[in-house]
Amino acid sequence: MTRVIHTGDTHIGYQQYNAPERRRDFLEAFRSVIEDAVTADVDAVVHAGDLFHDRRPGLIDLQGTVEVLRTLADAEIPFLAVVGNHEGKRDAQWLDLFADLGLAVRLGGEPEVVDDVAFYGLDFVPRSRRDDLEYDFGPVPDDADHAALVSHGLFEPFAHADWDTERLLSESTVEFDAVLLGDNHKPDTAEVLDTWVTYCGSTERASASERDDRGYNLVSFESEVAISRRGLTSTREFVFVDVSLEDDEGVDRVQESVRQHDLEDAVVIVTIEGDGRPIAPAAIEELAVDRGALVARVNDRRELPDEEEAVSVSFADPDDAVRDRVRELGFSDAALEIDRTVRDGDLPDSTVRESVERRVRELLEDDHDAFEPTSERDPETITTVADRRGNGGDETDGGAIESAAVEDETDSTDGVDESDTDSTDEIDGSDTNDTDERIERADRTDESDSTESDEQADASLGDFA
Repeated sequence: MTRVIHTGDTHIGYQQYNAPERRRDFLEAFRSVIEDAVTADVDAVVHAGDLFHDRRPGLIDLQGTVEVLRTLADAEIPFLAVVGNHEGKRDAQWLDLFADLGLAVRLGGEPEVVDDVAFYGLDFVPRSRRDDLEYDFGPVPDDADHAALVSHGLFEPFAHADWDTERLLSESTVEFDAVLLGDNHKPDTAEVLDTWVTYCGSTERASASERDDRGYNLVSFESEVAISRRGLTSTREFVFVDVSLEDDEGVDRVQESVRQHDLEDAVVIVTIEGDGRPIAPAAIEELAVDRGALVARVNDRRELPDEEEAVSVSFADPDDAVRDRVRELGFSDAALEIDRTVRDGDLPDSTVRESVERRVRELLEDDHDAFEPTSERDPETITTVADRRGNGGDETDGGAIESAAVEDETDSTDGVDESDTDSTDEIDGSDTNDTDERIERADRTDESDSTESDEQADASLGDFA
């Protein structure tokens, strides 16, 4: 029997809510998975993409990741991975560097055999390039009894899918026993054409909509494929305070509800529904922080008078408030990317114009859909399409499996993959948009023109990048 940990959407480097502590949380969650792998003595750790939150991780995040991977290498447990949409680059990937250091294997069209299982990889591929894909994989070696594909994207039959899983399986030159996926931040499993297709979910909450506990999959290959769920108990606590107000109720009622919870070192998400009087989010957030919360966010979902004329701002993270307001304006993906480029705090002022011009040229060459106004698309995609676009990678002929999987797009630094998003909370990745059905992506989490979420959130990205 071969046992592997299937994980993904770790989004290392995501400084959620602009809190340095949250940035460390994402790395520590990845560390917990690797420590579990060593303790359980699994045969491999399989990572299904979005190891990093964006394509330019900081030095501290890189050093921390190398340290964690060395722990796995010292235990002689291989780390097999593919490239996700958040981290992809046009040229060499970070996985290539880790492979050069002997710390990882970047999966692709040729098999990587672990015991009796042949693992193949398919990096994230932008939607505009998928029709040209030929699922041409190398033959399964004679000493392998099983074959598994690892990939990153929104696959059918799961919610908000834009990738044809049946076509992949029917046209593939390899008969897969399992497809191990990343991008949706909510774990889920289904059977397609007699093949198990499963999402492992994210290892940290990249969106306020990701209420379920975080974890990973344990996949066993024996006479049949068995998939079980393992939870992570050491992740940052999220406290969700849901309040439904009556007509005559206001801030006092919300504060009373907040006081009923232990908030020490927690991320506190207060959701207000019903009727009641208008409430300033800052008053609630300040109360939660005074009671020990690391971060507090207020999501007021009521339809108050003149709401369409007002701009609701949570000062827990002014940058998030600006991003939310920009998304409401219905700009095209290209405009959203240019906005992010101009406001990128890591970009020197002297290079902003050059960077914007270069990005516009790339979009004109590679992705004309990016200039389509968001108002002409499904409203649920407006907040995440730009965040979930693929990054970097050269297109290859024939079995375009690895390098064609990523496309050079401005990286999303605040939304994952995956994901659902609340009005004041963004990621992935995975992944996502302002619905509670999806983040998965993180996140936050994204590429899809019709199914992405603002915080992937988003792993569906959200509970999504």
